[in-house]
Amino acid sequence: MEKVALKESVGSTALTKFRDPDVTVKGEPRAFVRFERLDTLWFNTGTLCNIECRNCYIESSPSNDRLAYLSAAEVGRFLDEVDDLALPTREVGFTGGEPFMNPELLEMVEGALVRGLEVLILTNAMQPMMRPHIQEGLVRLRGMHLDRLKLRVSLDHFTQSLHDTERGQGSWERALEGTRWLAANSFKLTVAGRTCWGEDEARARAGYQRLFSAEDLPVDAADPEALVLFPEMDPTAEVPEISVHCWETLGVDPRAIMCASGRMVVKRKGATNPAVVACTLLPYDRRFELGDTLEESLGTVKLNHPYCAMFCVLGGGCCSAASG
Repeated sequence: MEKVALKESVGSTALTKFRDPDVTVKGEPRAFVRFERLDTLWFNTGTLCNIECRNCYIESSPSNDRLAYLSAAEVGRFLDEVDDLALPTREVGFTGGEPFMNPELLEMVEGALVRGLEVLILTNAMQPMMRPHIQEGLVRLRGMHLDRLKLRVSLDHFTQSLHDTERGQGSWERALEGTRWLAANSFKLTVAGRTCWGEDEARARAGYQRLFSAEDLPVDAADPEALVLFPEMDPTAEVPEISVHCWETLGVDPRAIMCASGRMVVKRKGATNPAVVACTLLPYDRRFELGDTLEESLGTVKLNHPYCAMFCVLGGGCCSAASG
């Protein structure tokens, strides 16, 4: 069994809850999210990454090719479908793995930009992004589409020691080098951090602001869209299931949950064609594979996975920059 599949099967939560798509273990009707609109279309460009983090929800690494590289032609077909269905999509997101390892990433990005869409690239800003031909291509695209191209850099903490604890010795300086280059070349820049360090949000944002000021980075740590602090996901943690009654109890609007306004395209290793899944968090779980086309995928999603509760409903997390 692969490491990812093992992580999805351990822990009492995974073994006793989230099985029935319609009913919780307590017999209550399970919460679900109706599709509202396609604000953000994500593409997982492949799970290969230049580093291996301590806790990566998708287990990206230099050897994990469980999700294969998408091609620019495949991405283009889904963008054509956005046009054909007249979907109100305003943002295309590229994630991985490390997206800049995909040899056709710049072509994919340009294909979205020339259609007038906003583009968000999630990156660790390390060596794959810093190759000269990638830098040249990014600068060219920035010059043509400045207001619609944004990069979100993963800095897991505002200190070198904790960032390197998660991402490996030496990753801090390499990530900062890439982030400095993006800032120096006037790219729209945001940062993603983690909340697993036992500090409250105010302290975290203050620490990041000190870092951004010291590095002269144009990021406002007080802005939750400029500095995104993601709730941590532990596949072995005990989390409550979400019933339909929880929306009112928690004061959460299901229309604010990611799968109400987003979908992600993946291509499984060995597959002939890509597939559409409910969100960025669940690329491996076949229960959340919604079809081979966008049209097939635009239905209701049952929240029968621990990540639905942990990240989205209770954690308030959202990967998109176009939410709300």
